[in-house]
Amino acid sequence: MSKETMQSAIDRAQHVIEQQASEVAKTAMRQRYHFMGPCGWINDPNGLIYYKGKYHFFYQFNPYSGFWSQMHWGHAVSDDLLHWEHLPVALAPSEIYDDHPQGGCFSGSAIEKDGDLYLVYTGTANNGNGFEQTQNVAMSVDGVHFSKCEGNPVIEPPEGVPHDFFRDPKVWEHEGLYYLVCGAQRDGRAQALLYRSKDLLHWEFFNVLFESRGEWGFMWECPDFFPLGDKWVFLCSPMGIGERTTVYFVGDFDYGTGSFTYTVTGEADWGFDFYAPQTFQDGNGRRIMVGWANGWDWMPFWKDWGPTWREGWCGSFAVPREVRMNDDLTLSIMPVDEISTLRSEMAVLPPTIRLGEESTTLRVGDGVAYELGFSIDLMQTDAASIHLNLRQHDDRALVVDFDLAHARMSVNRDKADEWSKGTSRSPLSVQGKEKLDVILLSDQSSMEIFVDGGRVVHSMNVFADNEHNGISMYAKNGDAVLVDVKGYGLDAV
Repeated sequence: MSKETMQSAIDRAQHVIEQQASEVAKTAMRQRYHFMGPCGWINDPNGLIYYKGKYHFFYQFNPYSGFWSQMHWGHAVSDDLLHWEHLPVALAPSEIYDDHPQGGCFSGSAIEKDGDLYLVYTGTANNGNGFEQTQNVAMSVDGVHFSKCEGNPVIEPPEGVPHDFFRDPKVWEHEGLYYLVCGAQRDGRAQALLYRSKDLLHWEFFNVLFESRGEWGFMWECPDFFPLGDKWVFLCSPMGIGERTTVYFVGDFDYGTGSFTYTVTGEADWGFDFYAPQTFQDGNGRRIMVGWANGWDWMPFWKDWGPTWREGWCGSFAVPREVRMNDDLTLSIMPVDEISTLRSEMAVLPPTIRLGEESTTLRVGDGVAYELGFSIDLMQTDAASIHLNLRQHDDRALVVDFDLAHARMSVNRDKADEWSKGTSRSPLSVQGKEKLDVILLSDQSSMEIFVDGGRVVHSMNVFADNEHNGISMYAKNGDAVLVDVKGYGLDAV
């Protein structure tokens, strides 16, 4: 028998949330329009689903402090992906298969069946054999209150798969059968295992959907698998391949064999703070992607999760993004259109700006929470590079460099704040193009940069106070022309 029922564990967590949430909401580093938990630590988005006319976000959640520990599932609902109502905690550690004090209810996904809402998640335990991971199911008839199903665990690690590398199930339905892909490891190499079921409770192993030969790391966290057009996309956060945080593979899937073969691969985000994304299809048929805006201490660029733990919280989600397929089978990943509803004042900016070596300053909103968009007119630009200083104050700034001469881009946060470090880099496609469009979304503790219609994205946390509100830009070795320049303050209230 469990020492504590799930309901008593949820009640205990809710009591802490009620005590802390109102004070945490007032703290200095809280995001203004990005999704956050009411208090405590959050990481991976879980169970993203459009259910009975509302968007549901579940998420990895430690309500007791601003650090990772025993995981619960937080829960919130929204009508527009931007304004959220926090509901009671959906899952809490309570059973022998999910009560590890440094584990709990790990990541997973959600699906509707016969009008009810099911959560499929990884339970973590230690029954004398080290860190054990299994797949489990919980169900709700009202979409708010959940019960763990009898018969859990429903899937245990197969032979040859270490029991501490078997997690993060993503579930979907096809022609009356349910399918589930799960991250695993075999012989030190990453695998995605495919299962199928008639009822969500009894699963059979189908095939190794996809596996690394070593070039794609030793574990794929939070695998996602979904159709887009007439192709399939496998999405994951790989462990063991340097600075990649989220990669995608585009190819073909055969329901008859359960095998996936890819032809194109790319980066969903080149920045340092976009991890464990999950996608879902909403009521309008859009494929929406949501990722955790942070990273782990085992990453080569990691330095610190920032100062927000002192305020009683840590972690937020990047803005929801729509995923679309390009003709060359690469992905374009852009902010959802709903972002435009947050616009407040329109900045007074010239629609065309000519840049030289002398710095040009701009004012958009309060310089902290804003949207700035422009296109680099490549036909009128002969500069070798364009440089942006964002969230600038004294010698502090996040530095963005568009190196047009070498068709690459970088975002340097070494001097953005005292907690972060590292420079993210990506290629840029400029040859044969007339313009290169750029959208910046700045919030209290983050910067997201979308370039070339979302073919290139960089997401970075920036833990700067309100004095860090400067925006300046200049060109090197020639002149640059920016057109279609627009800016807005952004406000979620």
